[in-house]
Amino acid sequence: MNTTALHVQLYPELKKVIDHARNQEITPARKNELHVLIDYLLVKRKSGQELRLQFICTHNSRRSQFCQAWAHVAAAIHEVDAQIYSGGTEVTECHPNTIQSLLRMGFQVTVSDSPYENPVYKVRFSKEKKALYLHSKTFDDPKNPNHSFAAIMTCSDADENCPFIPGCEVRIPLRYEDPKAFDHSPLDLAMYDLCSLQVASEMLYVFSKLSHSNSPKS
Repeated sequence: MNTTALHVQLYPELKKVIDHARNQEITPARKNELHVLIDYLLVKRKSGQELRLQFICTHNSRRSQFCQAWAHVAAAIHEVDAQIYSGGTEVTECHPNTIQSLLRMGFQVTVSDSPYENPVYKVRFSKEKKALYLHSKTFDDPKNPNHSFAAIMTCSDADENCPFIPGCEVRIPLRYEDPKAFDHSPLDLAMYDLCSLQVASEMLYVFSKLSHSNSPKS
């Protein structure tokens, strides 16, 4: 069943991908991990507090960028007012393979600013909604929140080597396989898209539970 909210006028190719992502299977074990995040967000919303998420991986180059983009879209689709950020333990760049995958998914991406080796990308999913800006930065960058947020650890390296994140209320491990392992191989496009689609599926699941907060876990 297609449950994409009609009030968001998505770009056509992106809408197809989202409809496909909704049909991806999420294992019961993975749902248990996602419900840690869902429960945190439900408690915050019930108490009338702002929802702030920061997705963190080592280089803020691949997985955390996918998470920021897809969580941004999923929140908009399900009319959830949430502030979505990403960061890393060091600055590199939003990897070109990440950007190319977002383009294949149906996002519109342009270079907004092009500082040396770390461009700022303007990412849109709808003509009606504000653009998202992606670039590599550390988790304590001034653009990122410094209090009252959840730190979502998308890779084991960042989780294990960054024991303290100032201002976060909770650390939630939500690890993804790193498509970097397939850079410069015949599988690089497929593996980046596989990671992106998994993130899309899971972010849509998370925010659908906020949209329908009385639904039982399934």
